[in-house]
Amino acid sequence: MTASQTAEITGLYRYPIKGLTPEPLPRVPLRTGQTLPADRRYAIENGPSGFDPEAPAWMPKTQFLMLMRNERLAALDSRFEDATNRLTIRKDGEVVASGDLETAAGRAAIESYFTENFQPELKGAPKLLSGRDHSFSDVARKVVSIINLGSVRAIETMLGGAAVHPLRFRANLYVQGWPAWSELDLVGQTLAIGQARLKVVKRIVRCAATNVDPQTAARDLEIPPTLSRNLGHMDCGIYAEVIADGEIGVGDAIAVVEPQLV
Repeated sequence: MTASQTAEITGLYRYPIKGLTPEPLPRVPLRTGQTLPADRRYAIENGPSGFDPEAPAWMPKTQFLMLMRNERLAALDSRFEDATNRLTIRKDGEVVASGDLETAAGRAAIESYFTENFQPELKGAPKLLSGRDHSFSDVARKVVSIINLGSVRAIETMLGGAAVHPLRFRANLYVQGWPAWSELDLVGQTLAIGQARLKVVKRIVRCAATNVDPQTAARDLEIPPTLSRNLGHMDCGIYAEVIADGEIGVGDAIAVVEPQLV
């Protein structure tokens, strides 16, 4: 991919609670060394993990409720309010749990719902975790995840034309205009979105979470094995670290920047 080859952001999402509903955003500020605001700010511990909120450290996603193993999470519609720290969870249109995640009572209300409704998947009492500005990312660094919609369309072809909802990949940015799989060659390069700059640091290895339809909660596809058979790897998408502040939004151009211009 050349520096002159630009693309466009067509979708922008955050995931306040790991494993729960993506929330669309029209615009968002990016800050150096940070995720999107409140992205993966919380997680639901599945059995004792030893996580210390006073000294938060990265832990593997297997310590938490997550779509790779708990596809029923996709049947829940959750919304987080920044001003009040309130999480509201609905199922089939009805509110089933609500609480301020920065209070013990609010966390207990959410935990009670999962205790009552997620047996026998639980390894112990579920606990709502927060580490202040810690990110419960799948990788041990604060990143922004990017999916190339051209690659999603290529996966649909691999699957014989089956529709693949882009939200299966739970990315922060969805990009249109890059050739399929060209994003995998961007590791080490810098992306420009307005004043913001992001350095691509890693390809994303896909797990079984992508097999779950985000609208029906059905585990209905085999995306990682399909990637492996067709490409010899299970990578789709890239992680990038913010290296210069800026505001970004849907419709913004995203371009590769020549090293000497950074």
